[in-house]
Amino acid sequence: MNYGFVLPGGTARTAADYAREAENAGWDGFFVWEAPWSTDAWVSLAAAAMVTERIRLGTMLTALSRMRPWKLASETATLDDLSGGRVVLSVGLGAPDTGFAEFGEVTDRRVRAELLDEGLDILTGLWQGQPFRYEGKHYQIEPVSFYATPPPLVQKPRIPIWVVGAWPRPRSMLRAMRYDGLLPAVMDKEQVRMGAATPAEIAAIKTYVDERREQSGPFDIVVDGTTPGDNPDAWRELVLPYAEAGATWWIESPWNAPDEESVLKRVRQGPPRVD
Repeated sequence: MNYGFVLPGGTARTAADYAREAENAGWDGFFVWEAPWSTDAWVSLAAAAMVTERIRLGTMLTALSRMRPWKLASETATLDDLSGGRVVLSVGLGAPDTGFAEFGEVTDRRVRAELLDEGLDILTGLWQGQPFRYEGKHYQIEPVSFYATPPPLVQKPRIPIWVVGAWPRPRSMLRAMRYDGLLPAVMDKEQVRMGAATPAEIAAIKTYVDERREQSGPFDIVVDGTTPGDNPDAWRELVLPYAEAGATWWIESPWNAPDEESVLKRVRQGPPRVD
């Protein structure tokens, strides 16, 4: 299992400082959050890339429906080159209560899903280089003849993409299985999120993916939560069942941390390794 840490807030300088601390403490990934109005995620990750060498870098997560896909393609390709091939892109419908309506972003779930699907098509298409043409419901793109951002050449065949999948919704799961990883969101019949997946649900998800995924190559199953960094017995009891169920990443997510000092303390305590 790999272990990542998501920074719940702060400036780009904070991201750089904490990413360096995370790498020194043995974490495998460092992630920042992204909202319509917040510290810019990609500037923060660029700052983190300049002071680290090994740790993977990404968002947790990018709501692709409110992005210009070609701008995101440029940002991720640029960061992948800058970091030496360490980018992970996490995408989903996003949380509308983070300011979508206030800034005129689309809030309708169905439309956001359409924008997500088309955005993923455009991202992966542009990453392959020019000429690229796309004809969708929401986006139409023609090839460009002027100087364009070169495709990311470090990671092959592309920057890994983790996609939120609503379990057990077949359409949502199929979207995630087309790419490189799954961030599971357990839903009830009314599509209300039910909280974090249990180890038993992760095991069921892994079986589902193994039986139905058509693409070749590795596929990550990503879970998140919080662990007591000073109590190995307690974190082992929490994290080990997920590792045994088939999860490949644990993301430490201190969203409710009282202050930056407590976040930094948890970073320095290191990942809750069970392997």
